[in-house]
Amino acid sequence: MEKPEKRGMIDTWLDKHRSIHTAATRHPFVVSIRDGSVDLSSFRTWLGQDYLFVRGFVPFVANALIRAGKESGESSDMEVVLGGLASLSDEIEWFKREGSKWDVDFSTVVPQKANQDYSRFLEALMSDEVKYSVIMTAFWAIEAVYQESFAHCLEDGNKTPAELTGACQRWGNDGFKQYCSSVKNIAERCLENASGHVLAEAEDVLVRVLEHEVAFWEMSRGGQ
Repeated sequence: MEKPEKRGMIDTWLDKHRSIHTAATRHPFVVSIRDGSVDLSSFRTWLGQDYLFVRGFVPFVANALIRAGKESGESSDMEVVLGGLASLSDEIEWFKREGSKWDVDFSTVVPQKANQDYSRFLEALMSDEVKYSVIMTAFWAIEAVYQESFAHCLEDGNKTPAELTGACQRWGNDGFKQYCSSVKNIAERCLENASGHVLAEAEDVLVRVLEHEVAFWEMSRGGQ
């Protein structure tokens, strides 16, 4: 019998903020992919906007890598974050291939408001004043929303269009799930020794990531 995963602060916060977590991981855009009703023009919008976001996400992960090397005290942290950074190179190449397939010219894509707001949020988290535990909590949340969302599109009973299956597998696969779990473990370990003030900041950042994710899905469906 498998030993149940130890519940930490993040799980407690997810229980507390269940509605926004569900809104982020079971958004109508995601559900429309799973049930096959997705408007493919919305997918093309998402593709262009997310390509821009990922390019902005690279410096955030690089900063997390530097902080892991300086502050974590655990050499394995650096290896986990480095793995995530390396995968972003493959991810950018994947976006370029998808862009060609979907006739999306990334050079003409302009970041919409939700994308700009999310990018500014990430830039603020790269400040030296932000604690490592807060950065890793945000890092986990950003990755986990996609993992949970796209894994849902691959679960039994899905009617995900064949041309979108590759996108869902990119983030919904078991390997990415394990990676997210490794990032979560780092965040949880750091939060165990965090002060009340830092815990409050990490909880707030977690909620704000979820809010930004909801806004990003909304933007993909034609909102701003």
